Amino acid sequence: MKYIRIFLLIFLTNILFAQRPATDQIEAADGPITIQPVFHGALVLTWNNKTIYIDPYGGTKAYVGLAAPDLVLITDIHQDHLNTETLKSIVTTNVTFIVPKAVADKLPPDIKSKIIVLDNGVTKLEKGISISSVPMYNLPETSDSRHPRGRGNGYVLDIGGKMIYISGDTEDIPEMRTLKNIDVAFVCMNLPYTMDIDQAASAVLDFKPKIVYPYHYRGHDGLSDIEKFRKIVNTANENIEVRLRNWYTEY
Repeated sequence: MKYIRIFLLIFLTNILFAQRPATDQIEAADGPITIQPVFHGALVLTWNNKTIYIDPYGGTKAYVGLAAPDLVLITDIHQDHLNTETLKSIVTTNVTFIVPKAVADKLPPDIKSKIIVLDNGVTKLEKGISISSVPMYNLPETSDSRHPRGRGNGYVLDIGGKMIYISGDTEDIPEMRTLKNIDVAFVCMNLPYTMDIDQAASAVLDFKPKIVYPYHYRGHDGLSDIEKFRKIVNTANENIEVRLRNWYTEY
């Protein structure tokens, strides 16, 4: 009976997580960094017994079986980044939120004490991880922009000596194009909210990350052509590894 229960548990677990994208790993000081794509612009990074949730979104089921977060980074106020329903299911006693002020103003009162606010251009060392907030915004800059400069944060994380860039919702802004020494980049590409694949590829070819993940690639007209994005990048620079993953699984 004991072995039957174990078998059933493994079987049901495999069914539950069958649709979740596989994890990737990159080597870093003090152990590898595990990268878990979750949904749209949401991902989980694990390193040295620390777990980082980026823009948790997708509902409770998307996070079943994943370690509770030590850090939660949120880039912007829109519901696919600041998702209260998902946050309610993952908040733990020891979690710290790294957010821009616009996000802090919208978070539930019961987690206000867990918040660290970062403006663009600020670096904070938290739980052994250096977190730098960088601009994310639309071009051209207009009064009615979906993502005005200064409201949201992209992030550059120094995790075990590896530099990881999270674009958030942005276009191919100068601050992205001039990034240096990025090991892994997560770059959005969905019109009309951010940029198209040509803009994204052009920016990537400028700042030359070692690895780039197209993510956040669902727009008004469906999913962006990430395979074409890879071809554009690798035709110009075959040394950039473009990793295509399914960010739109059903949980």
